[in-house]
Amino acid sequence: MQPFTLAKYDIATGEIFRNISVPQLYEIALRREKGTAISDVGALLVYSGKKTGRSPKDKRIVRNPSSENNIDWGDINIGLDEHTFMINRERAIDFLNSLERVYVVDAYAGWDPKYRLKVRVICTRAYHALFMQNMLIMPSKEELETFGDPDYVIFNGRVFPANRYTSEMTSTTSIDLDLERKEIVILGTEYAGEMKKGIFSVMNYLMPLQDVLPMHCSANVGYDKDVSVLFGLSGTGKTTLSADPNRLLIGDDEHCWTDEGIFNIEGGCYAKAIDLSEENEPEIFRAIRFGTVLENVVYDAATRKVDYHDTSITQNTRASYPIDFIEKVQIPSVAGHPKHVIFLTADAFGVLPPVSRLTPAQASYHFISGYTAKVAGTEMGVVEPQATFSACFGAAFMMWHPNKYAELLAAKIEKHGAKAWLVNTGWTGGPYGVGSRIKLKYTRAIINAIHKGDFDQVATVLEPRFGLEVPL
Repeated sequence: MQPFTLAKYDIATGEIFRNISVPQLYEIALRREKGTAISDVGALLVYSGKKTGRSPKDKRIVRNPSSENNIDWGDINIGLDEHTFMINRERAIDFLNSLERVYVVDAYAGWDPKYRLKVRVICTRAYHALFMQNMLIMPSKEELETFGDPDYVIFNGRVFPANRYTSEMTSTTSIDLDLERKEIVILGTEYAGEMKKGIFSVMNYLMPLQDVLPMHCSANVGYDKDVSVLFGLSGTGKTTLSADPNRLLIGDDEHCWTDEGIFNIEGGCYAKAIDLSEENEPEIFRAIRFGTVLENVVYDAATRKVDYHDTSITQNTRASYPIDFIEKVQIPSVAGHPKHVIFLTADAFGVLPPVSRLTPAQASYHFISGYTAKVAGTEMGVVEPQATFSACFGAAFMMWHPNKYAELLAAKIEKHGAKAWLVNTGWTGGPYGVGSRIKLKYTRAIINAIHKGDFDQVATVLEPRFGLEVPL
């Protein structure tokens, strides 16, 4: 077998570590990456530097003739010319070439072989490599030997900055996607979530071309094969509520709905760790062990015990772990058509009821409007809940006009007879700062009642302001 090289990308560093083992990544991170440590339960403690959340204003998409008319250009999908992309690409590659070693992760996005992408990540930190080995679907030894050329490549230049004086650049951070070259370039940020969401953006463009609905949602399945998908922005409860002791987890964040059913895009979970406790989130708490990446958490220097309540670094503390670290999980992460479509909204004004049953028309309306709140820390500069309208409960990652996704969702709900629900995981008794956030145990009880069909036969009252059917 020929030795593995990155010569086709003009990368020629001294050492290339491709899909190396978790213990090796630990050893390298501990030796070479400042501030890295091992927690008392074996997780890798890492820091993402200055950026502790995504930088959505620095995301760019190259304007190509083949895709230009399909993309919903605006404040979210900001255009970039090919020349500037190539400048940024060259900066990233020059930085990679300046180092003694780089890490390569060759893996898959998508559990359904019919739709999966081969992804190659080229990065400079062992932490980033372990993160993506957790978040993608790792190939077997035999699959790796025949992996061949990837469908998409990520060049992660980490802290090396973009030139903010270059055309269409506004800062030293840039996350650039070129759909024609099938490449993503990252400069000026070490936040690992940019890689994960970059691939999600790719899937959000490609899947509708095949009449497949990409979804910013979690999903689980009951022992009777009843599937639920839970839509919501980061911090609204997707990950927490999908890890249910009475159901099997399919995935916590990114899925696709095909003619055959649903599949998870990812091979791992990326859970918020703020205020994490075994009492409230036992499945996630127990998933934190050797192989888990804990980002930007505070810990005791002597005992290495993590204080999940300490947000002095960021409120966006995170845990990345392989999906099979959850005790009750469906592998492969593929299932049938959803029985329940649940929209999770963190209502910062405290006006929505805890649960509402939606008509098909209401489901389309709430999906397109995506009323919710940005939760503190998930994006740079967000320090308290901010009411927002995020189309499809994930506007930051949607490439087409929201109507494209809404039409796909409406067609699939109608064809497969799914029931739609709106669940408020935000505030009650008044807005943020006046009322209180709905307790997790109450939201869990509501989700359980939906799964068990407890609301199917009960009387409802029509909420006068929004016309929502509220179970009594």
